[in-house]
Amino acid sequence: MKLARFSKDGQTRIGKVVGDQVIDLSQVEGVTQSMRQLLTDLPRLREQLEATEGPSIPLSLVRLEAPIDDPQKFLAIGMNYQAHADEAAAAGIPTPTSQLWFNKQVSCIAGPSDPIVLPKVSDKLDYEAELAYVIGRKCRHVPASEALSVVAGYLVANDVSVRDWQHRSPTYTLGKSFDTHGPIGPWITTADEIADAENLEIKLTVDGVTRQQALTNDLIYKIAEQIEYLTTVMTLYPGDIIATGTPSGVAAVDQNWLKPGQIVRVEIEGLGAIENPVVAE
Repeated sequence: MKLARFSKDGQTRIGKVVGDQVIDLSQVEGVTQSMRQLLTDLPRLREQLEATEGPSIPLSLVRLEAPIDDPQKFLAIGMNYQAHADEAAAAGIPTPTSQLWFNKQVSCIAGPSDPIVLPKVSDKLDYEAELAYVIGRKCRHVPASEALSVVAGYLVANDVSVRDWQHRSPTYTLGKSFDTHGPIGPWITTADEIADAENLEIKLTVDGVTRQQALTNDLIYKIAEQIEYLTTVMTLYPGDIIATGTPSGVAAVDQNWLKPGQIVRVEIEGLGAIENPVVAE
């Protein structure tokens, strides 16, 4: 299933996307406006959700919102594509010797077509196309051999970064957490629909010009390794978003920063695309 949050006539509801239609799932008993709650209840509700056939609304008549707007965590791993680690090393940034994790504060979350705001305090606005996954059940100390069982689904993310603010702190948190700098979407594709999340094409364009293009098989630390590592430290909860790293080609390499008026599109094979305009604060 492709689980989405959508707005129409001033109301936001949860639906499933089928072709160019969204089927309203609010009629299903137990479905609220919370995607996090739905993911918690998904094992119990899945059969009924899959069987629901209507009512449906054309996607052209609704606004897709961030598929989940209230996760407890939005975590991201740095320099996790080999090609990106190589380009960073060429710029004098050493390759991490272990998994490099940082927080994106959840207030940065934006929808799949919402504006990305260039803040007044910087002109060094960068993009990072990322495959992200969403946790489906509460878990701790998950071995890599079982890790994929806790993944509810996958989505497209852009780890928008304000580079000068990122490097003011070793934790990266401030430069990764400006409001609107976590666009996600366009929906959550449940894990059963993706045969191999680590062999998908990922592409980012700015005004139609390709800036990043790769396969997710270039990940240094695979998804199962990530989950094992993270759950050694902390409990993950349904709805937690984890971004898996970005390919080479970030704007920081050639200082080709994002500017107001540009359109940033991130597309991942089988998962759809998000497309966000850049606006000035």
